[in-house]
Amino acid sequence: MTTPTRLGRAPSTSQAELSHIALQLFVEHGFDATTIDEIAARAGIGRRTFFRYFPSKNDLPWGDFEQLLDRMRRYLHELPASLPLVEALREAVIEFNRFPVEEVPYHRQRMELLLNVPTLVAHSTLRYASWRQVVAEFAAERLGVPEDSLQPQAIAWTYLAVSLAAYEQWLKHDDADLAELLDSAIRMLETTFDPGSPH
Repeated sequence: MTTPTRLGRAPSTSQAELSHIALQLFVEHGFDATTIDEIAARAGIGRRTFFRYFPSKNDLPWGDFEQLLDRMRRYLHELPASLPLVEALREAVIEFNRFPVEEVPYHRQRMELLLNVPTLVAHSTLRYASWRQVVAEFAAERLGVPEDSLQPQAIAWTYLAVSLAAYEQWLKHDDADLAELLDSAIRMLETTFDPGSPH
């Protein structure tokens, strides 16, 4: 298959760069009003090349999400087995949501879209399910129960919920620290899910 003719400026060479370009356009024109052709033109690539990076416009705000999930899965399995489940999950969730300083403005834009644009809220269901699966797999392995049983699924759903609650607080305050919010929110769960904690 021949390579499509390159248009405009030097082409985007990564999912992250193309996602950044799209985020800028979404802020300028709105998510629904921005077309794939406009994003491709701004990136200096053809429409066919765009689809090599992302299967749809709805996937753009997520960037390299699948790679981040793979990293989270590896991170969890590299943690010491002696580390309690709740502490392991807290560390992994905070690490998953840690970004370079220069990426923070893009991440704020990304999360504003994902939490508030109806089209993306519906699409996010699939991505959140993939995230929950990583958490449930790890919890099930630690607890010695099937992945689809109640306890790991409840843990996965709850960690997602408190993470989103932390994100909502982060978006409300420009000076908020996301890692601190996540840490504080998840620590509230420790007495709930730690079988060794007093009740």
